[in-house]
Amino acid sequence: MRWVLPEYIQDALPAEAAKLEDLRRRLLDTFRLNGYQLVAPPLLEYLESLLTGAGQDLQLKTLKLVDQLSGRTMGVRADITPQVARIDAHLLNRKGVTRLCYCGTVAHAVPSSLTATREPLQLGAEIYGHAGLEADAEVIRLLAEVLSIAGVGTSRIDLGHVGLFKALVRLSGLSADREEPLFDCLQSKDLPGLQDLLRGVPEAVRQGLLALPTLYGDAGVLSKARGLLPEDAEIRSALDDLEALAAALADLPISFDLADLRGYHYHSGVVFAAYGGRSPVALALGGRYDSVGRAFGRGRPATGFSLDLRELAAQVADPVQAGAILASGAGSDGFREAVAALREAGESVVIELPGHEGTWREAGCDRRLVLRGGAWQVEPLQGE
Repeated sequence: MRWVLPEYIQDALPAEAAKLEDLRRRLLDTFRLNGYQLVAPPLLEYLESLLTGAGQDLQLKTLKLVDQLSGRTMGVRADITPQVARIDAHLLNRKGVTRLCYCGTVAHAVPSSLTATREPLQLGAEIYGHAGLEADAEVIRLLAEVLSIAGVGTSRIDLGHVGLFKALVRLSGLSADREEPLFDCLQSKDLPGLQDLLRGVPEAVRQGLLALPTLYGDAGVLSKARGLLPEDAEIRSALDDLEALAAALADLPISFDLADLRGYHYHSGVVFAAYGGRSPVALALGGRYDSVGRAFGRGRPATGFSLDLRELAAQVADPVQAGAILASGAGSDGFREAVAALREAGESVVIELPGHEGTWREAGCDRRLVLRGGAWQVEPLQGE
């Protein structure tokens, strides 16, 4: 059947589309009120630009095609965050702090899970130019506000730090070709696989890497980590950052997962994942990515978060939609003025077209504009 959509690609029908648009408007307004300026990067870029600074995380997700004008390989963006980093570093070129936000469709060559779409609607906010934890705390608070405004709420926010893994890999002396399998084992919390990979690694480092998948939970995790991980300045600094950030966010449901390394290849510090609603998976991911801007010629401290608006909308109850008013009598005196006044008041008014009696309820109409005694008035729709 020619009209069947590709796997993991869906239409948004009126109710879902209305919910998505309502969320998009309210959340972008929230960003604006917090000082974040909206940008709209292009859907397509030359592949080398699209993947610059993103490491290999986006390589397999990116759909590729040949530009008919230049003959060069282009990509359909799989993540907007690197594009926004390019805008900050290469186009805006501001000296001070820059706050940017965005919302747009991305495409994935393969779905991220069995239930995920290949066409997420990505919404996010980023801060550039401030290296301190104040920026990390701000975006995490903004994320919690976003989930609250959406009506989902925040059940927990897991904090981690990629510096822990990077320090342990450095201390281990493992070759580059063993780092990726090690990363995969940590992400899947595959302890037997970890033990095989860590043969020959210094015992203190080996025990630290084996401990990482067990280090999740409340604030006690940090104290436990200080006892289990080897003494190292980078490790101590990462744990200090997590402790300070948790203290700054003490009113939020903060927890820790020190083996959560999603986005490891371009993140450079604190990372976080937010959970809420009925979803068993994270609704939003974020963290610090100070090195991405450097790939565009201007290194800038950077931190932010993003989420899939489609996934968020699935956690939100459908809004009660006001019905439309069916307006008949076009050409009568005062008709246009009556319709204009209703629309000005926020009502949806549908002009009746001839020959479609009995079908207007399926178009969303529940009332009718009629002329009674020389005055236009709205009445319940009867038998349509």
